[in-house]
Amino acid sequence: MHQPCPETAPTKWRAYRVNSRCTIAEISLSEKNKPRSATTLNLVSLFDLLKHPRFSRLLAIRWAGQITDGIFQSALASFVLFSPERQANALSAALGFAVVLLPYSIVGPFVGTILDRISRQRALFAANMLRAANLLLVALLIFSGSTGFELTVVVLIAFGINRLILAALSAGLPLLIEPKSLITANAMAVTGGSLLVVIGGGIGVGVRALVDSLALANHADALLILIASGGYFAAALLTGRLKKYEIGPQQHEKEATSFTQGLNDMRDGFRFLAIHSDAARGILTTAVHRGGLTALTLTALLLERNTFNDPAFPEKGLKGFGIALSLAGVGLFLGAFIAPYGVSKVGRHRWIRYSMMVSAFCPLILAASQTQITLAATAFFTSFFGQNVKVTNDALVQSKIDDYFRGRVFAVYDVLVNGAIVSGGLIAALLLPTSGISVWVPLAVSAAYFLTAMRLLRSSVFPPR
Repeated sequence: MHQPCPETAPTKWRAYRVNSRCTIAEISLSEKNKPRSATTLNLVSLFDLLKHPRFSRLLAIRWAGQITDGIFQSALASFVLFSPERQANALSAALGFAVVLLPYSIVGPFVGTILDRISRQRALFAANMLRAANLLLVALLIFSGSTGFELTVVVLIAFGINRLILAALSAGLPLLIEPKSLITANAMAVTGGSLLVVIGGGIGVGVRALVDSLALANHADALLILIASGGYFAAALLTGRLKKYEIGPQQHEKEATSFTQGLNDMRDGFRFLAIHSDAARGILTTAVHRGGLTALTLTALLLERNTFNDPAFPEKGLKGFGIALSLAGVGLFLGAFIAPYGVSKVGRHRWIRYSMMVSAFCPLILAASQTQITLAATAFFTSFFGQNVKVTNDALVQSKIDDYFRGRVFAVYDVLVNGAIVSGGLIAALLLPTSGISVWVPLAVSAAYFLTAMRLLRSSVFPPR
């Protein structure tokens, strides 16, 4: 049982003792269910945050890495799914999602152990350098046209490292920013990064189009991955602008680590979420939304590759898919921009519930008619409301977690979300034909969103009374 700590804590905080340690969780006694105004929140402007001397350094690392992620992923998608000699189908695309996310689901229990015990700045530097070196191997394999076991292994390593980096950045953010600005800072970091992944993908498509006539398709994709390797190297250099323990863990919270400690830490993360059931429900909601978004993304890929465009000219399908992703990126940006305003009006819990409820209606657009226009509308609106859910819940979770548990809880968070993404892709693969034409996938996503909003986020338990 978790018992209150004997130490004195401020009135708006409650302290618990977990495994002989004290951790502090916000309960907001006087404002627990009371909507707060924009004046009360006192959110700083986006421009002020961009000039924040500490936050801007973390932002540079994250955004440099994520625009590079877009370039890398566009090259990988072009090589695997949009090559003339390789016909895309639902199962191969779903397995691609699994390959991307499987690494972190395996190493996830040990990521929190690393991030809570060694310098996160050093971890970011080493991980980005390792990722840059790893992509040199990926480029070599793609240049030679390899699609076998070797390529799968090095790609698994690349994406596993990426998940470690994102978890470290999320865990370190609350140490750099004032609590009153946390939701705005989180929205900027997450949404700006998501938008830059889309922009990076667009850059990748553009560069590939430029060099396509001068080189073989495989060589063009290898060139893009070399560019991405340079981008990760730049991100590694940017970590030098942070002090060794500036993003944690705090000195008094470090402990010796062991292999089995990773599993114990995951258990601690789940135990901490059991105390804060609203944070746990928010994480599960985000996971459901991301899983549904993956199913819709798979649908869009097949529609653009095999139905809306001639399969014999996959480059046209790649451009169409890129347009749909770009509109989704705009939705992500606008969703994060509006989230702080919504939270200031109705509070975090209600805003997550309302956003999820409206999200349930977005896939019905694609279910009613499957055209490029309805696909674009579905991509925009689903991403828009989904990002409201994501950034608001990230701030909710961050506000509940003491730094001693932050790496562990975010490791649990990412493992659950990644598992939902893989599950969403595999379920969609079972329902989708090669053409991508199906009403069942958007209907299933709509039903999942609606049930989540009505049951998991019902007002009697979210927040708990």
